[in-house]
Order: sequence, then structure tokens, then C-alpha cells
Amino acid sequence: MSAAASAKETVVVACPGRGTYNAPELGYLARYHGGADWLARFDDLRARGGKPTLSALDGAATFSAEHLRGDNAAPLIHACAYLDFLRLDRDRFDVVAVTGNSMGWYMALACAGAVSAKQGFAIADGMGINSQKHEPGGQTVLVLANEDWRVDPALAEAVDAAMARHGVLPSIRLGGMLVVAGANAALDALEQDLPILPRPPLRLAGHGPFHTPLMQASSDAAKAQFPVEWFGQPQVPLIDGRGKVWRRFETQPQALWDYTFGQQILEVYDFTAAMRVAVREFAPDRVILLGPGETLGGAIAQVLIALEWLDISSRNVFAAVQGEDPFLIGLGRPSQRGIVIP
Repeated sequence: MSAAASAKETVVVACPGRGTYNAPELGYLARYHGGADWLARFDDLRARGGKPTLSALDGAATFSAEHLRGDNAAPLIHACAYLDFLRLDRDRFDVVAVTGNSMGWYMALACAGAVSAKQGFAIADGMGINSQKHEPGGQTVLVLANEDWRVDPALAEAVDAAMARHGVLPSIRLGGMLVVAGANAALDALEQDLPILPRPPLRLAGHGPFHTPLMQASSDAAKAQFPVEWFGQPQVPLIDGRGKVWRRFETQPQALWDYTFGQQILEVYDFTAAMRVAVREFAPDRVILLGPGETLGGAIAQVLIALEWLDISSRNVFAAVQGEDPFLIGLGRPSQRGIVIP
């Protein structure tokens, strides 16, 4: 390794999922990526498909329900994140691993080089539609972490027991939050049978029973639409929704395709495990959370607190670290972008 390479800070990059492009993010692409070559290419791909361009959606006068539809939200978020990734200062930062949350897995594939930029966008764009193919059901967010961002194991066990009673499945593990999914009647019953939580349960409007077997139709559609030939070996380690690391020379493209459009869609997405592996195995100098939004930052912080990583043992300690020399850089936060983007 050269002296220049060893002087770089190592970073793990985390890609956001659904729900991160909201009213405050309207205009994100224009503010940070106006005139970008890949934005023009993404717009062209959308226009050829008879869809509104990302620039038109991002440049709307007001934020509306149109921005929240899966067929628009997914490509908007993907473009914001991927273009953020392209702007990272590679002279100062060495990306040692990439991961993502739920839909962020498709961004992670592109950022890690397991699929091309064009194919990564096509997957995100197509899955925005395919994700609406599923059995009836939805998702509910359960906040388990207390004010200090720690989880009481007894509370977690009580929630698991209530889920088992009503046939509700874990969907996404997010640090001190748990997203659960199932049939609507099962979610209704669960919400009435939960122990007292730090915050009331929140049903996610417009979301299906993602990351459960109820998504079989979405998985089938994805496998029919996206060819295995699009997949190759990642150029940097890629951490999936189980915490498995896909390394360059160990990765079989067929297996990565199978996971992406099979298990990744049909089973729980454990972002907590992904981040735990990211910090323990790669020990980065920093974690970079791509935009838009910054809602995933809390979940990452809660993983760090659970691990007591760098002696971060509480929400207050995390805030102090962030105020002095941020370990977690959120590109959705204007005050932090300049740390890693020239």
C-alpha cells in the first residue's frame, strides 16, 4: 500500500431506503446534483419509458403524494444516493465496504460495482413498481429504544411474543426500531396487544408487507425482469441484509442475483446485523450515510450504542462525539456534506 493510500480515512458507506425523500428533500437533486451527467442519463431512461423525469419530480413546486408512490420514490431516492456516492472525495477517503437498508440494497449493488450504474438504476426503478406486487398487508414501525437509545431485552421479548400470537413477522431490524409486517387484520390485532412502547406503533401508509413471504409475486416479477447477466463481482465488499459480506473474488454472480431477488425480498432485512458487521469487521474511521434525508442516522447510532463502539455508550455520548468530530457523516445534513465532498 502506498503512503498516499494509507493516509486516507477508511469509510463504510450506508445507502438509505424508502421513506427518505419527503417534503424537506424536495429539490435535493437540483441543489446538489444539477447538471450532473448521470442525472441526465437517468432522466433520459425515465422519459424513454414514458415516466416523469426525476428532474421534473424534484423540481415540482410542492411536495405531493406523487413523490411517495413507489414508482417515483424508489428512483428518486436511488438517484440522490448514487450521485452523492459519486461525489465523495476519493483522494481523502477509502471506501472499504458498502451496505444499505432494504431498498438501499439496490443502491449498494451499484455503489459497490456489482451492477453498472445504468443497471442499478433500472433495478431501483423497476422494483419501485414490482414492490407493489404482493398479497394484501402492510408494515408497522415499533420503537423499542428508550430516550437513551437503548433497548430493554424484556421489552423486545414481550414484543416478539405478541408478534407470535398474531402471526406478524419481522420485516426490517433498524437498531432500536423494528418494522413488522403481515396481513392488515394481523397488524390491527398486534397493535392492540403490544406492551407499552416508548412511542405508539406507526402504520406505514402505502407500504406492503415487505421482506416477508407475502412478497412472492414481487420476487417472481423481479426474477423475470432482471437478467442474471447484469450481475458481477463487487469491487468493494458488499454487506447484505443478513450481515453476510460479499467479497470480490469470492462472489458468484448467480448467488448474488438469487439473494437479491429471492431471500432479500422474502425474508427479514436485518440492517442492524449489517451495520454490526460493518463496524466490527471493517473498523472504519467514519460511516457515511448517503442522502436524501437522515432518518437512518438514528438507527446507525443505536447500533453503535448497543456495541459501545468507540466508547459510545449512550445518546448523549453519541451527540458529544458528533459535535466534536463526527463519526457518522449524514449527507442529508448540509452541515456535514462538506466533510467528505469537496
